[in-house]
Amino acid sequence: MATMSNSVRIANASIPGSETRVDIVLRNGIVESVTPLDSDNNQREYHDWAAGETIDADGLWIIPGLWDCHTHFTQWAKTLGRLDLIGARSASEAMSMLKAHLDERRAAGTLDPDTFVVGMRFRHSLWSDDEQPTLAAIDAVTGEQPVALSSADMHCGWVNSAAARRLGVHVDERTGLVGELEWFDAYTQFDKAPGAAEETDRLLREAEQDAASKGIVGIRDYEMAENIDTWINRFAAGISKLRVDAGVYPERVEGAIAAGWYTGKTLPGSNGLGRVGAMKLISDGSLNTRSAYCSTPYSGIDPATYGVLSYTPQQIEDYMRLATEHDFDIACHAIGDEANTIVLNAAEATHAHGSIEHAQMLKPVDIPRFAKLGLTASIQPQHAMDDRDVITRFWANPAGIPYPFHALYDAGAKLRMGSDAPVAPLDPWLAISAAVFGTESSDREPFQPEQCLPAEVALASSTAVGRDHLEPGDPADMVLLDTDPYAPTTPEAMRAMPEHVTMTFVAGIRVHYTH
Repeated sequence: MATMSNSVRIANASIPGSETRVDIVLRNGIVESVTPLDSDNNQREYHDWAAGETIDADGLWIIPGLWDCHTHFTQWAKTLGRLDLIGARSASEAMSMLKAHLDERRAAGTLDPDTFVVGMRFRHSLWSDDEQPTLAAIDAVTGEQPVALSSADMHCGWVNSAAARRLGVHVDERTGLVGELEWFDAYTQFDKAPGAAEETDRLLREAEQDAASKGIVGIRDYEMAENIDTWINRFAAGISKLRVDAGVYPERVEGAIAAGWYTGKTLPGSNGLGRVGAMKLISDGSLNTRSAYCSTPYSGIDPATYGVLSYTPQQIEDYMRLATEHDFDIACHAIGDEANTIVLNAAEATHAHGSIEHAQMLKPVDIPRFAKLGLTASIQPQHAMDDRDVITRFWANPAGIPYPFHALYDAGAKLRMGSDAPVAPLDPWLAISAAVFGTESSDREPFQPEQCLPAEVALASSTAVGRDHLEPGDPADMVLLDTDPYAPTTPEAMRAMPEHVTMTFVAGIRVHYTH
């Protein structure tokens, strides 16, 4: 991390949405004071920036540092170095992109026949029925080169025969798809390939710097891995520009408890930036793979399907009780309306504390339960933009409300926002834009405009402090912007806000600076 004095004054900074300017004093990683300025004391004598004591913000807007409250950080980092298929509009277009990628690597001499070629983020739920994945198509393009493609929501894979043999997975002989639970396990094997560790380290550092350039100061990492040990090692290796809450999956939670871990415990060697996060439990599947567990059948699917639960209701309750009794928060993935009912019931029975992740479709009767049970709704507004056409296709007759952002807010639920990167890009401004405008383009009508959130609510929900301004006692995590974050009047302008990030501070230390 960049170094600065442990006592820093940021002078003459503007508060978003107001005419107020403030002096903010940071000491030992904490906001010590926030002093409003008036016309008489606006003029100050400033020291040079290199002295590390005073920064003249000169009217730049200051906000608390941004958090992405749901990431798979390793997988996100790897999208920076792997084939990205998010733009493919059909199976044939995806195969054309794959062929071009293979040809390019072959010409560059970087295609190893013994190493997997991995692609990311294909969205077959948006493809027409006659343009769906097939094993024959991917085999024709790839031959014996092992190739594995992960869906955008990471809940299934499209692999060729060579990859299926090496991974030891069951692949549908018609579609070439690998189901979600088997895919979750198979996906971890790519990290064991020759050279994978070095590539991962490089991409993690790139992703960390990219996050700082967007004003991100912290993440909750729910990578399907041993996250506690992983992040202890990363901090020791100098990957230390972000605060990290390292999640623990149910199958690992007993070992974590035995090792003395609990939610909020500081990771050694992290200088206070790393903490143990929540127990992350995946209760059901996803909309795009038609496996989110719903109370009514998916539309247009024959035979009828309601989705699937990853655990029985009793197992969900048992894991929540174990976590709660040993001071672990929960972070429970629930997308379908019936899955949400089940996890809310389990939380009520066990007095669990923490968050419901996604909450993409909720029965009206369940919406007030978030506030009643003290549970956070951890939402990913960009998913609504990605899924709006999928919803009309597969959730045409829902029993619940899809993406009920404003309904949750009206009911008093605490909101926290994230990306689920790499499902959506790790960029809080995309989430804020989606929540506020309900569309990615000014040329398209908002999706469910009644569920859009006020800008100040969306911004506050993207911070750890739950506010759009700093107060004494806050961590010294902040962002300086060269435009008011409430100025954008279009989704395009809000999505361009990373271009206006001038400085990012974590624990009072500058980790990003646009010269």
